[in-house]
Amino acid sequence: MSLTMLPSAQPVPLCWRRSFPSGPEQARNVRRFAGCLLAGCPFLDDVLLAADELVVNALRHTKSGQMGGSFTVEVVRDGGLVAVSVTDQGGPGEPAALDADALAESGRGLRTISLTAASWGWHGNGEGRTVTAVFAGEWAA
Repeated sequence: MSLTMLPSAQPVPLCWRRSFPSGPEQARNVRRFAGCLLAGCPFLDDVLLAADELVVNALRHTKSGQMGGSFTVEVVRDGGLVAVSVTDQGGPGEPAALDADALAESGRGLRTISLTAASWGWHGNGEGRTVTAVFAGEWAA
């Protein structure tokens, strides 16, 4: 009788999704949600900053920030990649990484994400959109 060696299994991507109601306190809840899922991530601070910025943008610039609004956060880990996405209820305008005026009190979030993430992008329309930031790096074995 011979034993057949099974091919080494590739890690399966992990995906978590959770919906949150509208409200400024939800940014903290999203950071806690993502932080618990990604314990040990060497670039966790960048992921949490991006999650926070994406949530704040959804609450400020889309219908998700209105009374009764909501948004959904998805966190995916696939090997050394982590993607964090926020799906909102849509609104006017399109997400863009702009250079904010030196004295501006806001407007730097997506620019910061564009400088810290491996990539970022969005899809959708005025009825709903998803903004995603992807981070890459080596995790300790």
